[in-house]
Amino acid sequence: MSPAPRTTTATIPLPPDGVARIVVVADTHSKPHAMLCARLAESPPAAILHAGDIGDHTVIDMLSGFAPVYAVRGNIDVHAPDLPDQLVIDVLPHAAADGPRPAGPLRILLVHIAVYGPRLRADVGRAARSAGANLVVCGHSHVPFIGADRGLVVFNPGSVGPRRFNLPIVLGVIGISPAGVQLRHIDCETGREWTPHTVTPP
Repeated sequence: MSPAPRTTTATIPLPPDGVARIVVVADTHSKPHAMLCARLAESPPAAILHAGDIGDHTVIDMLSGFAPVYAVRGNIDVHAPDLPDQLVIDVLPHAAADGPRPAGPLRILLVHIAVYGPRLRADVGRAARSAGANLVVCGHSHVPFIGADRGLVVFNPGSVGPRRFNLPIVLGVIGISPAGVQLRHIDCETGREWTPHTVTPP
């Protein structure tokens, strides 16, 4: 029997206006695309999520130069025992100094492997529901994906590492504003928005 995944928690505070851009990357495999830094510099994010298969830990050091990084261990990250297998992240509105912190608009379960094809793995679905998450962010397949399964939204940013087959080199963006949450992909090579060919309807 495999050991239970190690899960930790984190909080990303939103600025007072409630608007933030969180960049999501995965599967860098020690060699993030040469244009990734340019993409991050064009519009600096509030935070960066790495959904595993990081490779050399210097990748995290590089990303940390742009924003706080929240990462989980992928199946190749055998030399990263300090990283959790799952990370529950609350994205919280700015707390007034004289009042209680309001409930967060978004709770993310960040994990490396979460789906079989378009379907959410049962164990990941249970973990997300147990944590009260409403968004599962994952990597592993290198396939950019936005969909919904088992009542949860699933977001795979694709890979910004070495190209696999003919898959695109893309990163994900979670846009947060008082109007809601928007998920999209950006082509790392061109900086243009990239649209998945197949999207599972919610």
